[in-house]
Amino acid sequence: MTLGIIGQAAGLFAVTNIDDILILALFFAQGAGHRGSTRKIVLGQYLGFTAILAVAVAAAFGATFLPESAIPYLGLLPLALGLKAAWQAWRHRNEDGDDEGEAPQGGPTVMAVAAVTFANGGDNIGVYVPVFATAGIGGMSVYAAVFLVLVAVWCFAGKFFATRPVIAKALARWGHILLPAVLIAIGLLIIIEGGAFGL
Repeated sequence: MTLGIIGQAAGLFAVTNIDDILILALFFAQGAGHRGSTRKIVLGQYLGFTAILAVAVAAAFGATFLPESAIPYLGLLPLALGLKAAWQAWRHRNEDGDDEGEAPQGGPTVMAVAAVTFANGGDNIGVYVPVFATAGIGGMSVYAAVFLVLVAVWCFAGKFFATRPVIAKALARWGHILLPAVLIAIGLLIIIEGGAFGL
């Protein structure tokens, strides 16, 4: 029984978080060469995902801290961060390699990673709530434990991809364009698919 739940939890996490590996790889590429960036990214990922879990667990028990109508507006977080990153990349567009590395100002912050993780997980909440509600407290605990272990695996995978020579070279060259583009796309997707602002 428990093995079955562990397998289901792992599958559910993988399906709902597959896009996070790309985002994490971009964050790790942005933080390359900045001391403490790995710790900040992992901490931010855990902070954002713990917030997703907290909202989903509360909703499974009937508490709605986050009304469903508010979820599409979470897209404003990655959209704003993407626009900020795009503005920084544009401002530093003519600078040489050493200065260009300073454009992200020390790599991603804990709160930026947490905000993107939480906003990108808004749709996860909708998937997790009915699963948690039917799993009961014991099952929910297993799901939460598996999810939290897999967050570490996802962070490792993101860092792994960001440090492969071919990928690292591409991300070093294009990451300052890719990160804002991905964040803006995620933000717009969340806003549009959720029907925010009557879209």
